[in-house]
Amino acid sequence: MGERAEKAGRTTGPAPALLMIGAGALMGFSMLAVLIGRSEGVGLVALPAAKAVARLEFRAEDQVDGSIALRDVSDRHIVAWIRPGEDGFLRGTLRGLAQARQRGGLGPEQPFSLTRYDDGRLALADEATGRQVPLEAFGSTNAGAFARLMPGPGAPATETR
Repeated sequence: MGERAEKAGRTTGPAPALLMIGAGALMGFSMLAVLIGRSEGVGLVALPAAKAVARLEFRAEDQVDGSIALRDVSDRHIVAWIRPGEDGFLRGTLRGLAQARQRGGLGPEQPFSLTRYDDGRLALADEATGRQVPLEAFGSTNAGAFARLMPGPGAPATETR
């Protein structure tokens, strides 16, 4: 019985070496497959570039009562009022962009731009800081808060208060 116990504790032959070679070959094959796939575009989905169909350039003006007036830069009409305690996502997003401007020592002179693309996406941009906010990333409800600022196709923008 002592002989069996000794044999059970020993490794027999080249099995561990073959396992290591096999694992190395599998890793090498995986890395080669990924390299070829990336360089040839295998399995990648590429969407065509979306075209901008509508654009609104506006300034956010703080009011004494705590509300924010969003004013179209082209004709200076008010696109929307954001009252205190309302439109939290819209207010928070604009505050974040304004704070980035302040940290960079920039003022409110340059407008924000809201762009609607032909695939339905909306993007908010601040050319002053170079920041872009893809609004669909925050869900349809939050993107809808900004979508209401833009007129529908063929409809004029309305002043809301």
